[in-house]
Amino acid sequence: MNLRYTAILLAGLICPLISSAYTFRGKVVDETGSPLTGATVRSLDNGRAAVTGIDGEFSFDVDKNTAKIEVSYIGFIKDTFILKNHDASHVELLALAPDISALNEVVVTATRTPKALKDVPVVTQLISADDIKKADATNIQDLLTEALPGLEFSYAMSQETSLNMNGFGGKAILFLVDGERLAGETMDNVDFNRLNLDNVGRVEVVKGASSALYGANAVGGVVNIITREDNMPWRLNVNSRYRSFGKEWRHGADLNLHSGKVSSNTNIQYSTSETVKLTDAFDTESKIQNVFGGNSLNVKERLVFQAANNLRLIARGGYFNRVSTRVNYDDHYLDYSGGLRAVWNIKPEQMLELSYSYDQYDKMRYTGGERTHDHDYSNRQNIVHALYTHFFGKNALTAGGDYMHDYLRTYQFVSGDAHSQTSADVFVQFDYNPLSWLNIVASIRDDYFSESDNNALTARLATMFKLDRFSIRASYAGGFRAPTLKEMYMNFDMAGIQMIYGNSDLKPEKSHNFNLSLEHSGNLRGSLLAGSYNITGTAYYNRYNSRITTTDYPGDDTREEGAVYCNENGVRVYGLDFSARYRAVCGLGVQLNYNYLHTGGNTIDSQFSQPRPHSMTWRIDYDKRICSVYRLYAGISGRYLAKPQSNYDTDGAYSLWKFTLQQQVWRGIRVNLVIDNLFGYKPKVYYWNSAPTTGTTWSAGISLDINDFFN
Repeated sequence: MNLRYTAILLAGLICPLISSAYTFRGKVVDETGSPLTGATVRSLDNGRAAVTGIDGEFSFDVDKNTAKIEVSYIGFIKDTFILKNHDASHVELLALAPDISALNEVVVTATRTPKALKDVPVVTQLISADDIKKADATNIQDLLTEALPGLEFSYAMSQETSLNMNGFGGKAILFLVDGERLAGETMDNVDFNRLNLDNVGRVEVVKGASSALYGANAVGGVVNIITREDNMPWRLNVNSRYRSFGKEWRHGADLNLHSGKVSSNTNIQYSTSETVKLTDAFDTESKIQNVFGGNSLNVKERLVFQAANNLRLIARGGYFNRVSTRVNYDDHYLDYSGGLRAVWNIKPEQMLELSYSYDQYDKMRYTGGERTHDHDYSNRQNIVHALYTHFFGKNALTAGGDYMHDYLRTYQFVSGDAHSQTSADVFVQFDYNPLSWLNIVASIRDDYFSESDNNALTARLATMFKLDRFSIRASYAGGFRAPTLKEMYMNFDMAGIQMIYGNSDLKPEKSHNFNLSLEHSGNLRGSLLAGSYNITGTAYYNRYNSRITTTDYPGDDTREEGAVYCNENGVRVYGLDFSARYRAVCGLGVQLNYNYLHTGGNTIDSQFSQPRPHSMTWRIDYDKRICSVYRLYAGISGRYLAKPQSNYDTDGAYSLWKFTLQQQVWRGIRVNLVIDNLFGYKPKVYYWNSAPTTGTTWSAGISLDINDFFN
């Protein structure tokens, strides 16, 4: 009997082994050919599953010579494949298309808490690290103008840049770095040269009023530049780039170290450029004749210490030095910044964030190598911030507050006097998810500004409905901006053209913003152009009360004729944003963005910031990993800007095209070539809003990931 049972047992063990005679091997990759680690592979024949390794490969046995499998990976379209048995050495290549409709990326700017982009009820645009690479942008101006129609940077009197976004001037757009404000301004916003993209992980843009969460300067939107985080033991990138326009050289290095509970990121960038003559000396129509050169040094340090499992400490510091070389003098710009942040996960459902930041931005003028002290400018900000979040299942309650002391000394004040201001705020937000297809976010905030003795209450209500592949977002948001110290106390001689006077009686700006957005996502299957797409349309309406602007001043016994800051009521800004994106498995990508803009009710026309009724951006590209060490990216992008509606002399409509070629020629080695302004556009007359170009230019660069040499 024992022998009989033994024979039966052996037969039961041997038969499955005989039937499972076929081994299938495969490799899961993305549309560029890069391996996807941790993808799930499941047999639809017998239910067996496998997970891809670090090289994207998997294997399992089935009892037939063909296998029907399902492959899934977060952020990619789930797909089904039929595998035929080959010899044991054969590896089947399985490519997944990115599911841009999934939008699984996590953003923080819209609600000040981590939330998947696809689930955010406030219209938010994410510019990823990959988008930054494909745009081949070396500064924030180039990146935003290529990614966002309706946004334009223009030259101003001092050749600093003036910003306009969807009809809002630069003072209404809040720029943040890792959620922190920046001190100083050059025209109507921060010194954009400070914003180095080398160590940026992503940029989050919220269009429309965000004052309920961010207070003043967020009337028109928020741009949050977020530093990249890396947990690799070490990573070192060095890069160099040459641009023919201005014979510009830009060199950079980024070092990341991680060991145990401590990680560090150090970023250094140095650039030089020469002055470019746009016109000759006999051109009397152009407002600008030169783009001045100079040099800059930008150093950033970020330290992270995991003090405990639930406590994270983040320290940062920065130094910035820029010299702008003019005809008879040099302007110097200095910035020192630092801060400390603590993130405490009290419980799984509770989180507390405390932070302190310091930022000092100085400007000074040198003539013949000697400081003149006649154009000194110094702005210091000390900010304390607290944020508490409590999660109730899928719902979240967020409360916080900020305290800021703002000090400003500038030659633009009467007799060079200094002024300071204290501001404080409290806010609360409830993120309510009663149903799988419904999300409601309500926010309210109270701000106080000591110098103008202004107090403002702002609110926001946003909701999102989901239906299959459709998402509908609707929101109302109040906007608020207190008058700045310069707007209240300015006494500025604008290059001898006219005087500009401050007004201590200014009222704060207030706005009402309405947004309605429809988003549809989907996938194309079973064809050569299989892939995924995303289409979004957004309509917006803004109404201003007490908009801060300037009006003519006739002069009196003590002050000469010029312009004075004032309030203006009844300004309306409305328009439409449209975007369409498509990415195929084969590596082909197409992107189109359009903006329509209309302003009305304004009686003052600014020569520096003139909204254009139509603008458009586009990109067609091909991104493919040819083999394990070679990757090719080629793209053609462009932007169109209609003629501004203005009483001033302005540039006409124009378009600019750019060709980008990027190659990973070996492991860790990338080279790029850019030909800008492909068709050689050149303005007949250089106005403030003209493209500062003399025709076609080119740039070339190399980037080395030293750590990849050893992998």
